[in-house]
Amino acid sequence: MAPESERPLRLMIYDRTCRGRRFLPGLSHAWASGAVLYRALGRLDATRGVESWDEALAWLADYEPERRIAEIQYWGHGRWGSPRVSGQILETEMLLRAHPRRAALERVASRMLEDDRGLFWFRTCETFGAHAGLEFARVFADTIRCRAAGHTYIIGHWQSGLHSVLPGRTPDWSPDEGLLEGTPDDPKRAAWSKARAPNTISFLHGRIPEGY
Repeated sequence: MAPESERPLRLMIYDRTCRGRRFLPGLSHAWASGAVLYRALGRLDATRGVESWDEALAWLADYEPERRIAEIQYWGHGRWGSPRVSGQILETEMLLRAHPRRAALERVASRMLEDDRGLFWFRTCETFGAHAGLEFARVFADTIRCRAAGHTYIIGHWQSGLHSVLPGRTPDWSPDEGLLEGTPDDPKRAAWSKARAPNTISFLHGRIPEGY
């Protein structure tokens, strides 16, 4: 068995800014609890609540920098083709041109295990849905140089429409998946996840099923 210092890391980041109001807890409480649970189950090596993509990418690039990264999960908000941290967007256009966030992501990519050995999983609502989501999935996988995964539905306890794509591949799921209103070119409203929707897991699933 390889020494701990040589084993690739499994990391999670989550949006810590969704705190709710008065006595009502926000989603950040659920995401933070999930981080504690996943650590207790031995699925993650380290977690971090963040307030921006800039903070998230800097931590991912610098945490135990001598070790490679096998997996990153992000738990937070999303829209079609745009995972968000406190409203700050990571989108396709940033990955196609010179941009500070592209440069920061390249630092993370240099640490990832490549192709099917590595995984970056957006556990966010509808990020891989509609045409914008498929394009984001393709470009992000090419940028991070490993498997990229995300969802086409609004997610909660059930997390439906889970798909992944490898670098250099074209996403093969339907751009209509998870849409309730609008079109793949102009999405308006996504459906909530449910047990019988396509490619559904629960929040307790820590791995992507074969073929998803």
